[in-house]
Amino acid sequence: MTKEILKVGFISMALMGCQAVDKDGPSTSKSTAASTQSTPSKEAPKTAGKTTTKSVKAAKKEVVFDPRNPPPGFTTCHRNHCHRVGGGVASYQQVMQEIGATKSINVPKRKPMPKAPADVAGPPADAQVTASGLASKVLKKGDGGKRPQLTDVVTVHYTGWQTNGKGFDSSVARGKPATFPLNRVIAGWSEGVQLMTIGEERRFWIPENLAYKGRQGAPQGMLVFDVELLEIK
Repeated sequence: MTKEILKVGFISMALMGCQAVDKDGPSTSKSTAASTQSTPSKEAPKTAGKTTTKSVKAAKKEVVFDPRNPPPGFTTCHRNHCHRVGGGVASYQQVMQEIGATKSINVPKRKPMPKAPADVAGPPADAQVTASGLASKVLKKGDGGKRPQLTDVVTVHYTGWQTNGKGFDSSVARGKPATFPLNRVIAGWSEGVQLMTIGEERRFWIPENLAYKGRQGAPQGMLVFDVELLEIK
C-alpha cells in the first residue's frame, strides 16, 4: 500500500507540474508573440513612409533649360547656342550640361535649309568688293571690337547656296555652330571672316577661284554664304 500511495503521489505531483507549465507556457508564448508583432507594426510603416516621400521629392526635382530665359552666366540664346556673359558661346547641349538640366523646353526642332536670298545670283551694287574679287555686304553689325586673324579659331553659323538658289550646307539647319581654324578653309572664307567682328552677320559672294576652284564633287561656280561670327578663340 505504501508503495502504491507513493506512486500515486508522484504521478499527482507530475500532473500538477505539467499543468503549471501549461498555464505559464501559453501565457509567456502569447506575450512574446504580441511583443514581436507590435515592434514591426509601429516602425515599418513610418520607415516606409519616409522612403516614399523622399522618392517622390527626388522624382519631382528637375532643372529645366529654357532658351527664352537664359540661365545665369548667359545673355541671349538662339540658333542652338547661348552667348556667355563676357564673351564666348555654348551650344544648348553644353549649357544643359553646365546647369545640370534634366529637360529642355521651347527648343525649336531642326530647321529646314534657309531660303536663298533675293540677291543670290550676284552681288548687288552696294556690296563691298576687295582686291581679290571677294564681295560682301553687312546684314547685321557686330560689336565693333576685335577682328579674327588668319591663325585664330572661330565659331560661326553659316548657310551656303549656289547662284541658282540651291542650298548645299547650313549649320543653322543643323542647329549647331561650326568651329574651325581660319587658315584651314577656302580662301574666300579666310579673307572674308577677317573683316568681321563678334556678333556680325555678313553675306559673301565668293568667286570660284576663291572657293573650290572647280574641284570635282564640290559646289561649283560662285558661292554665296551668310555668315554670323560668334566667337574668336
